[in-house]
Amino acid sequence: MTALDFLALYTIPDALAVGTLLLAWLAIGWRIEHPAANRPSVSMLMAEYRREWLRKMAERGTRIFDAQILGTLRAATSFFASSTMIAIGGVAALLGNSEELRGVATDLGVAELTSARAPVVFWEVKLCLIGFFLVNAFLKFVWSNRLFGYCAVLMGAIPNRTDDPKAIPRALKAAEINIFAARSFNRGLRSIYFALAATGWFLGPYGLLAATLATCALLWRREFASQSRETLLQTEDD
Repeated sequence: MTALDFLALYTIPDALAVGTLLLAWLAIGWRIEHPAANRPSVSMLMAEYRREWLRKMAERGTRIFDAQILGTLRAATSFFASSTMIAIGGVAALLGNSEELRGVATDLGVAELTSARAPVVFWEVKLCLIGFFLVNAFLKFVWSNRLFGYCAVLMGAIPNRTDDPKAIPRALKAAEINIFAARSFNRGLRSIYFALAATGWFLGPYGLLAATLATCALLWRREFASQSRETLLQTEDD
């Protein structure tokens, strides 16, 4: 199959839909991490609480509670890393048996996908798009886990005496590493969301566009219009 034959398998709406998916993935991630000053995202609000957490930890003599919190955060990254590995294995298995997708397409009644002339690569490219997001998610979760490990070491290096000049600077340094770890974790979660959106391509380009818009709306609501965000914005006086 030549390059022209390969490109002929997909239409202009397919290209626009995939481009929209990738652009939306990058754009909403950037907006969540760089929100307007008067409309912070949940991720940015939580970053401030992470700094406050580590500052308060420096004042505590017993830090078992803090170690438990960090252990829970690391456990979450391990769980999602393992889950994405299983999902990647599932995609790899489907790549070796792409013909099975024809039966699924027939059941769904999608005319574009049921074409008997479509070669195996027609299906494999769509699976690879899902695999791309899953691999990215796995790498983010692994890096997040390692950063939480760095944070644990820094937390252990914070002096117990609050009058020690190194206490607060090291606490703030640990907080920044903790924020970096949380950012990687959130990026991994967004990749999973968009991996699910990428499955919409099996319903055609318009199915992919609809799934992309739904995913963006979901992420936007959770970061900028959720009840949890309103709670974080409330002051102690409220």
